Amino acid sequence: MELGISMFGDLHFDPATNKIQAPGERLKELIEEIKLMDDVGLDYFGIGEHHRPDYAVPSPEIVLAAAATATKNIKLGSAVSVLSSSDPVKLYQNFAMVDLLSDGRAEIMAGRGSFIESFPLFGYDLKDYDSLFEEKLELLLKINTEPIVSWKGRHRAALKEQMVLPRATAPIPVWIAVGGTPASVERAGRLGLPLMIAIIGGSPAQFQPFFELYKKTYQQYGHDMNKYQVGIHVHGFYGADSAALSDMYYPLYAAQMDRIGRTRGWPPYRRNQFDFGKTKNGALVIGEPNEVIDKILYLQELFGLTRFATHMDTGAPLHKDIMKSIEIYGTKIAPKVREALRNNK
Repeated sequence: MELGISMFGDLHFDPATNKIQAPGERLKELIEEIKLMDDVGLDYFGIGEHHRPDYAVPSPEIVLAAAATATKNIKLGSAVSVLSSSDPVKLYQNFAMVDLLSDGRAEIMAGRGSFIESFPLFGYDLKDYDSLFEEKLELLLKINTEPIVSWKGRHRAALKEQMVLPRATAPIPVWIAVGGTPASVERAGRLGLPLMIAIIGGSPAQFQPFFELYKKTYQQYGHDMNKYQVGIHVHGFYGADSAALSDMYYPLYAAQMDRIGRTRGWPPYRRNQFDFGKTKNGALVIGEPNEVIDKILYLQELFGLTRFATHMDTGAPLHKDIMKSIEIYGTKIAPKVREALRNNK
């Protein structure tokens, strides 16, 4: 199982001054954080796409290109690219450049987007939410394997024997990210694409039917089980002392949940939700190394995971705290998880 980190580039908010962090500062911090992930031996980093004032990254591939020159081994992907409001030709070209800069480490994680700001920004109609994704995924997959493309759809100008350059070192891995929609899970299984499920609330066990559906569909369409890949994206943060970590992190996490919740009609986020989330039956992976190791192994066994991604900057913790969390993940948690998985083979 690969162990990695995803982020959105959350901008730190100082309640004392009512000021939000400058995006340029956060972008520089991100590169330092990704370099540390690589140095401590983590397998994967993913960065999300947003078009909001509380996030620093509207174009994941720009961050990944910068990270490609500062790292040696870690896989570099989006988490996610909002494919529905992107141009598949340009998206492929950008990630092909990241792939070339990184000697073949680029990945694309395609999603429909849980935030909708990109649709009016780039001139798309939300009534086409589903058909945009279907059509653009078809084109992206075609471009990924065919350098000269002829294609016709409804939402984009047709292509007739167009050469798409540059070419990546090999077809770029394209993951499908879902939030728990059966149709999206079924689509990934039908196409034989790796699946990433976001589990950010409730009990992880509630998501088990989606993993079963994916595996059943994947096998039904005759895809190679040797290439079967499935992962989860969960909110997490790591420290030396679980209680102290929770006291530091809860206010930041709750403030972010409430900022988003006000736009979606959620009730205020409470400490008892946070504390439940940290338990075995909750969705959060937050705490000291031993409890985190146990929970990661539980989730791996529950779902048969090939990738586990900790989403680590929710609520915009301070850079120094994120760096400490990354260090603990790479030096104290990941080695023990890998050892346990080897011993269980």
